[in-house]
Amino acid sequence: MNSTNISNSPDIGPLIDEKIRQAMSYQAFRKLTDHMAQEGRTTGHQQTESLIQYTVLNSRRMKRWDKTFGLSEASIGSIKSIDLKINWLVLTESWCGDAAPTLPVMNKIAELNPNIQLGILLRDEHLDLMERFRTEGALSIPKLISIDRESGILLGAWGPRPGKAAQLVREYKKEHGALTPEFREELQRWYNTDKGISTLQELLELLPLE
Repeated sequence: MNSTNISNSPDIGPLIDEKIRQAMSYQAFRKLTDHMAQEGRTTGHQQTESLIQYTVLNSRRMKRWDKTFGLSEASIGSIKSIDLKINWLVLTESWCGDAAPTLPVMNKIAELNPNIQLGILLRDEHLDLMERFRTEGALSIPKLISIDRESGILLGAWGPRPGKAAQLVREYKKEHGALTPEFREELQRWYNTDKGISTLQELLELLPLE
């Protein structure tokens, strides 16, 4: 994973600093999603019935993941041992189906170590940053950006989904052209079966573990 020194990139360094200040906590994002679901609305520029329904589903799914996802003792020990101060910035929206099972994993990791600060940004309100972290040309979310808080080094990025899930998506798009609601449900079943393990393993690879 290549690292980019933000201090040598004057156009992105101040942008990252600004976004860190503007980011909301995971708890604030959860409350926002719940509020949107209750009001029949969604975050983002588009207010379609399908996106509103996904926001309602995500409100329920994140609540369930918050309660059910657990870390192994080995993972807990590794996370707690990190002494590097890190900022995790995540671009997402309330309707994002891949965020519902992955944001709770990110939050569980950050809760274990105060050196890891998790901040959430709404993609459509921060396109200037999102444009820098496209996935295969697309503004795919969730997108996690990891920054060394003291040196300004960009440690890496992750998203929008674990590698195994990404492969399922690529294969489906190759055969069918676009993702259907039925496939999105199948993808959620994959996340449920995986129990967050793939997401956890890939996120741990972003951290400076010994």
